[in-house]
Amino acid sequence: MSSTLLEATRAAHEEVERLERVIVKDLQNEPTSNKDRLYQSHRVRNMIVTITSTTERLIDIYDDKDNARKDEIAALGGQTATGINLFSAFYDRLKEIREYHRKHPAARVVDANDDFEDLLKEEPKIEFSGEEAFGRYLDINELYQQYVNSKFGEPIEYSAYLDIFSETDKIPRKMKTTRQYREYLKNLLQYLTSFFHRTEPLQDLDRIFSKVTTEFNENWATGRVLGWENVNQENGHVPAQHTAIDLDYYSTVEELMEVGPERLKEALAALGLKTGGTIQQRAERLFLTKHTPLEMLDKKHFAKGARGSEKNGVAAAPQDGNLKEIALMEAKMNKLCDLLDETITRTKDNIVKKQALTYEEIEAEREEEETQEDSESEDDEQQIYNPLKLPMGWDGKPIPYWLYKLHGLGQEFKCEICGNYSYWGASCF
Repeated sequence: MSSTLLEATRAAHEEVERLERVIVKDLQNEPTSNKDRLYQSHRVRNMIVTITSTTERLIDIYDDKDNARKDEIAALGGQTATGINLFSAFYDRLKEIREYHRKHPAARVVDANDDFEDLLKEEPKIEFSGEEAFGRYLDINELYQQYVNSKFGEPIEYSAYLDIFSETDKIPRKMKTTRQYREYLKNLLQYLTSFFHRTEPLQDLDRIFSKVTTEFNENWATGRVLGWENVNQENGHVPAQHTAIDLDYYSTVEELMEVGPERLKEALAALGLKTGGTIQQRAERLFLTKHTPLEMLDKKHFAKGARGSEKNGVAAAPQDGNLKEIALMEAKMNKLCDLLDETITRTKDNIVKKQALTYEEIEAEREEEETQEDSESEDDEQQIYNPLKLPMGWDGKPIPYWLYKLHGLGQEFKCEICGNYSYWGASCF
């Protein structure tokens, strides 16, 4: 009866406990194929999400910001506006229960041993393209086309692209500042993230990216990011630790003026802004960047030539903030490539093999793989009956009992002449 807040709390706790039992029971079943593994992982993931949402609802109930839970507990104790009346509270609650069951005569009686068995048979819907073969291979053909048709790419085969698409440090830095490369990298990171979520739903990708970001910020501050070493020196600026001014520490223009005219000039130059004027004008110009992105600023604030015209998808070099964002996307993409290393290798092998096959042969091989997976799962389900714990024969089955007793195959003998080779039974030895 979920008409009361306390009953809703009890039902929520019961739901969490049952889902936890179902997760344990599901994980005790060893999946026999890649498809079964994905189904199991997504089922567990969906139940974890349900547990999380239910727990958040319980936290809101226990916080009791509107005092509803407190008032309901007081009402159970018979507290009314005129005083304490236990009998009145008891009969009011009894009337409420009878009224509930009168309106819901078919209400299901919850069995304490009911573990939501239907959840174990659920097959979640997972979207994969035909090329991905239910998560066995990557499908980055569109990104490959973007790469070979871009100014930063080169005309290579798809199989060769699978080897180098993660090696972003080999792309010239001047090409990384283009809008074309930024869009390509964003699409690549988005696809790899989506593929990883679909194939590894139990992995906490947010926590993985958090660690990557922490390590990246440390390396960026010391100029040790692969492919982005000493980025400010190559742009004609002094190191970032000398030019950058963290505007989060300054709330007014007057506070910013205290850093001095030279520091303001260096910070403005690093951002491509005009460096002239009085110290107040410099501080005002730099303070604009605290709440306004550089691309949204008026052109009059930029130095001459700082904003080049865009041509053929190649934009002017972005400022340090944009460079850092691009480098961070590269770091996240490289981490995903490390996690998907086996899938990338498997995809390349599959592409090389398919190049020598016709369409009919490819389809026949795909059907054969599906049939093989089904047969393997059926074989794995057959348990070998061996109560006497007899040794296994060459066919993977226990040897006959009479052979075990006749030759004494239960005892192992090692021959030093044969290089410590093991013989089972005195007669074989």
